[in-house]
Amino acid sequence: MKYYIIAGERSGDLHASNLIKQLRKQDPEAEIRGWGGDMMQEAGMHLVKHYQEMAFMGFAEAAVNFFKILGFLRECKEDITAFKPDVIILVDYAGFNMRIAKFAKENGLKVFYYISPKIWAWNQGRVHKIKRLVDRMFVIMPFEEEFYGRFDYKVDYIGNPVADSVNDHVVASDFRVRNHIQNNKPIIALLPGSRKQEIENMLEVMLSVLPSFRDYQFVVAGVSNFSKEYYEQYNKDPNIKIVYDQTYDLLSHAKAALVTSGTATLETALFDVPQVVCYKTSAISYAIGKRVIKVPYISLVNLIADKPVVTELIQEDFTAKKIVAELKNILFDKYAMQKQQEGYALVKKKIGEHRTAERAAELMVGYLKDKV
Repeated sequence: MKYYIIAGERSGDLHASNLIKQLRKQDPEAEIRGWGGDMMQEAGMHLVKHYQEMAFMGFAEAAVNFFKILGFLRECKEDITAFKPDVIILVDYAGFNMRIAKFAKENGLKVFYYISPKIWAWNQGRVHKIKRLVDRMFVIMPFEEEFYGRFDYKVDYIGNPVADSVNDHVVASDFRVRNHIQNNKPIIALLPGSRKQEIENMLEVMLSVLPSFRDYQFVVAGVSNFSKEYYEQYNKDPNIKIVYDQTYDLLSHAKAALVTSGTATLETALFDVPQVVCYKTSAISYAIGKRVIKVPYISLVNLIADKPVVTELIQEDFTAKKIVAELKNILFDKYAMQKQQEGYALVKKKIGEHRTAERAAELMVGYLKDKV
């Protein structure tokens, strides 16, 4: 069969690449084409457009790039029409993908959604649109099955691909040696995000707390999408190391972490690393988000646990002074450390153990062949 897959950011690229590998096992003759990243291409997809060209963060940033996004949509629709897929598989990235879903239904194409848009966070009424446009929804958060059930929409909870990735990771024992990281200093990991706007909003403030933790080695989780020169502009101290595409190894060796809100907060929890969650965006995007977001937390850890497991420093609270206080709390306060670890255990229990991509591929091929 012919599959058209669309992912719009780095985490989607990873999860979609694992799905592609499993689809090929279920359907060895599969033709797979789409928009995404290097990992999807390496897994065997013909890459039409890289997600880096579409990485706009926040309401204001999307508005500024409105006409560029319209051009991408037009290009994507034309490519889908020419390819004539048996199914379009959308991976998160709701703003773009929901428009593609509408186009697909108007043209009689089957639509699967792998990793639900976060409609439970804001504008929950969009579930009616999803019911109308999406043939099958595959969700990765345990609370999403119940959420959709409230609207009489049956979805498939397939486990969480982040948990699979963490469980499958083999720690590199030579991580410190390979990256010239001192053995006599515990590591504080900095995860500023994978998009340019995130890094520029987060990294400088994260690094500003270094003078308060001279007994620790600060290590930044860089991504190879950006040059070493780009990251080095923030590196003004010999006690700062930057490693590239080694986030899991970094977390495996870290004593604590400062983490930009997103998938990385869950990854950090699954590695049992004490963390402070950080987030800052433009004033306009934050003002809009504050009005429309309907959930009490922004981090996946707190959302899954349904209680405050990790501290969230958002916007005005994202200051060096507050970061220092919270970092000291999770490094030196045994009670705070214990409470966070108990919260992490609850998150792991709620997620459960699954082979997410394998299960998703089995279901997708089965639905397409009317076997499930």
